[in-house]
Amino acid sequence: MSGLSSLFVYLEDQPLLWLFVTLAVYLLTSHIQGIHRLCSLISPVLFSACLITLILWAADIAYADYFAGAQFIHVMLGPAIVGLAVPVSRQAPALWRARYAVLAALICGALVTTVGAILLAQVFDLSASLTASLAPKSVTAPIAMGIAEELGGLTSIAAVLAVVTGIAGAVIATPLFNVLGFSDWRARGFAVGVNSHGIGVAHAFHIHPIAGTFATIGMALNGVFSSAVMPALFLILV
Repeated sequence: MSGLSSLFVYLEDQPLLWLFVTLAVYLLTSHIQGIHRLCSLISPVLFSACLITLILWAADIAYADYFAGAQFIHVMLGPAIVGLAVPVSRQAPALWRARYAVLAALICGALVTTVGAILLAQVFDLSASLTASLAPKSVTAPIAMGIAEELGGLTSIAAVLAVVTGIAGAVIATPLFNVLGFSDWRARGFAVGVNSHGIGVAHAFHIHPIAGTFATIGMALNGVFSSAVMPALFLILV
């Protein structure tokens, strides 16, 4: 409890300008996303990051100074992830009824993303370290960094690739599902969670609460499954 109190005392002494800027930019891009059907392809995460980067560059502000004011968002990331357990618990009966479909989708989705990434790296003749960094791209960033480090990859590249994959999935998921005629929110959400982790989960909750709940389940199960299976696949294929 004392540690938490010290944290808030520290935040109280920091300039909160950049916290306001971060929230304002994200709300602006989210509003733009909802204006028109074509604007749905705009990712608030991607455009917020680009716009904030441009603001910091124009104002000649160091990232450390920006983070000192905006880090409260980073602090709240942990509680936000834990809070995802609430909607998941509410959908527990639906999850149990679909347990076999969920298990099959998890295995297929995780294997396709992992094996596809490794084979793609081999086609372009990437080094073993880059292949190890690419393989966990569909796993949430903290787990992807751990897997990449264990496989001899570069954690920084793994984190970037995970974020890029999440943004790409969040952008193309809804238009792709609409074109293919997928209307089951459970399937749509789970697919996004398995492939696009945290950013995909946020997008899924924005679309439909059931999709967001099953995206959360997909993200969590894929993290556990990939952590157990991916090292063995890497040793076999590389």
